[in-house]
Amino acid sequence: MQASEIPVGCVFVKDGEVLAKGRNRTNETRNASLHAELDALSHILPSSTLSPNTGKMFQPLSDVLLYVTVEPCLMCASALRQVGIRKVYYGAANDRFGGCGGVLEIHNNPELIHSEPLVALGGYRREEAIMLLRRFYMTQNENAPQPRDKSKRGIVRRQ
Repeated sequence: MQASEIPVGCVFVKDGEVLAKGRNRTNETRNASLHAELDALSHILPSSTLSPNTGKMFQPLSDVLLYVTVEPCLMCASALRQVGIRKVYYGAANDRFGGCGGVLEIHNNPELIHSEPLVALGGYRREEAIMLLRRFYMTQNENAPQPRDKSKRGIVRRQ
């Protein structure tokens, strides 16, 4: 909350051990793509995603689980499938940008991404995730854009 970022955090776990954790850092870095999942992935992905023997893409994280406070967005759901994540547990649904059913089903659509589907299980510690988001949005967000004065707008009639 002190970072003035939307409070989304995640951990990648393999065999009960935390491999990496990440948090939303879009405002801090001025990088709109640095969501929690991509922040954590940047710490655990190998330097090359090409197998030296075949030249084909491989999925280095197929035995890793992801726990995240909010349903992965469209971009993150795609990235998770591409690196081979097979299962994600999330707390709150993402009705605006969700890539695991909230808006689109990026997580399991074979026509969009030709890799194994991602099993997305919502509701994990849901109440805590929602309360965290509510607390953030109830406080003043210094990074939020200033609202425009809409009192002088008229209604445009279309025929």
